[in-house]
Amino acid sequence: MLNKKGPLEPPKFLSIVIPAHNEEGVIARTVTDIYNELSGAKINHEILVVNDHSKDSTEEILKKTTAAIPTLRYVNNPGLGGFGLAVRCGLENFKGDAVAIVMADESDSPKDIVRFFRELEAGYECAFGSRFMKESKIIDYPWPKLVLNRFANLFVQIIFKLPYNDVTNAFKMYRHHVIDGLRPFMSHHFNLTVELPLKALVRGYTYSVIPNSWTNRKAGVSKFKIKEMGSRYMFIIIYCFIEKWLSRGDYYRRDL
Repeated sequence: MLNKKGPLEPPKFLSIVIPAHNEEGVIARTVTDIYNELSGAKINHEILVVNDHSKDSTEEILKKTTAAIPTLRYVNNPGLGGFGLAVRCGLENFKGDAVAIVMADESDSPKDIVRFFRELEAGYECAFGSRFMKESKIIDYPWPKLVLNRFANLFVQIIFKLPYNDVTNAFKMYRHHVIDGLRPFMSHHFNLTVELPLKALVRGYTYSVIPNSWTNRKAGVSKFKIKEMGSRYMFIIIYCFIEKWLSRGDYYRRDL
């Protein structure tokens, strides 16, 4: 956990960005659980689902669910499909002064969204979860992915000299001005989950790390393809590494 670098007003409105591709089996339950949790915690919010070229009934379910959940809205990704591009579409359209990226498959706990928001209320600019702290909880993580995950995160920790051990976790929260300060985005795919936090760390935004839970999806099919993502992750890691060590601080925030 890093020290805060000056007082910041608590965020007053939270956006939840959820990319969804063929998630008819879970999307209604996911947004309903998030709505109930945030409403119970009295957090003003919107839930923004980005329908990423779904070929099933995801969009029809979203249309019906918006009638029952007043804070839910959805947009269709107008460009090329892909996780990263869908998230980027959400980051171009969210209205909050803070935003969380949440998976559509119920792997992220709505209770953790509340806990992350409290960290931003305390003055941090980013809230990062770790699934690999003592208090964390993981349910049914596939072993091949787990081994690759730990190797990739250890590699990132070593070359960036980071204490944080779960950079690849998509589930994170940022203040709006942080997202603006991380542009332009390079990633089209799941490597966006690495680009956002690494840029935030390299560019000097304050952050808190707290344990979070993760549960493997019970419906639908994972969109993550290990063979396709290796080189893309490496591209982003090298890009951020070059910025950190060779840019001489050209992209480091100037408002401190």
